[in-house]
Amino acid sequence: MSYKLNNAKNALHGFSISIATTVAEPSTILPLIIHHFSSNLIIVGIFTSLLRGGAIVVQLFAAFYAQSYKQVMPYLKIVFFFRFLSWFLIGVSIYAVGDKDKNLTLWLIGIGLFFFSFSAGFGGIYFKEVIAKVFDKKERGKTMSNKQFFASFGAIISGGVAGYVLETFKAPENYAYLFMISALVMSIGLTAFATIDEPIKEHITPKEEHFITFLKNAFILFNTDARLRIQILITLLGYAFLLAMPFVILKAKTDFELTGWLVGGFITIQMIGSMLGNIFLWKKMTDNYIRMMQLAFLIMIVLFVLAFFAFSPLHYVLIFLLFGIARDGFRNADMNLILEIAPEEKRPVYVAIQSTLTSIGLFFAIPGGLILEIFGYNVLYILTIMILSIGLFLTKKLFKLL
Repeated sequence: MSYKLNNAKNALHGFSISIATTVAEPSTILPLIIHHFSSNLIIVGIFTSLLRGGAIVVQLFAAFYAQSYKQVMPYLKIVFFFRFLSWFLIGVSIYAVGDKDKNLTLWLIGIGLFFFSFSAGFGGIYFKEVIAKVFDKKERGKTMSNKQFFASFGAIISGGVAGYVLETFKAPENYAYLFMISALVMSIGLTAFATIDEPIKEHITPKEEHFITFLKNAFILFNTDARLRIQILITLLGYAFLLAMPFVILKAKTDFELTGWLVGGFITIQMIGSMLGNIFLWKKMTDNYIRMMQLAFLIMIVLFVLAFFAFSPLHYVLIFLLFGIARDGFRNADMNLILEIAPEEKRPVYVAIQSTLTSIGLFFAIPGGLILEIFGYNVLYILTIMILSIGLFLTKKLFKLL
């Protein structure tokens, strides 16, 4: 198998997926879209969580079957089709209904986001299985850094296009155009990754007779592997940024006039941060994923400290720059740490346990919206910094266990 060819396909997958999903970026455009149809901040938090949270329902069920598969690519192709379809239909729903019935539009967006995320519950298990089989430990860190680099480049393009569409067309038609066009772009990356030649897995675990038996065995694994438990807790605490980050853009909206071009500019800055982080930091730290995780935590803490004092576009430029750097470091370290911890024959189960339990963090925007409604931004930022600091402290314990 050619590392260069598979790396290129992985990068193209990241590039086109990023172009597509940036139109609903949870820290910028998606809150604005939802806010157009509802001024309730808790609803904004719920919909922000839906983009990723639907995966919780099915990850363990997917692993129940995947542990006995010698190859998972045929199933991943089915997942890819449903992700494309659900994304495209969100745009169709906004265009067809829009402001004529805002409540119905919200329901249709929510259903689309849920199914997009729901299918990712299967896709996440299969995707990580393919990555683990095709690339070795050090190659995984490099290819994911490359993927994140090109994903950021794609998001910069998407940010510019989003800024143009948001300024040129009126809401909500502009949101509909973004979803429909981006779905077509998404299909390019999905097709590219689907052509990776997946090797046959040598060591598999026979599927248990009943799903309940599988859950009991998964619970035993969780209780007996301290590394898995600590890694899950660290990842969950790392998701604390979702308490506040979806609402940063709404705070900016109260501080100054937030034009479509400025929103697109923030996305571009965030992705430039991602590119810089992958070039100068994360790609050079593939031999130490704990150190990568620690640095990502530190940068995330710094950006929320800065958020306390932000009141101008320049301040928010720095916030989104740091967020782009930190988020990719967190993702890269998180994925590679669980693959490093998991034995080959139990890899889908380990990934599913970790993904399912840490997926609770994907709903942090919901209590974040409630805290913001009651206490305001300062309390929300302080709480976020405190939780992130605890996560940073626990990385030392995981380092000792590896």
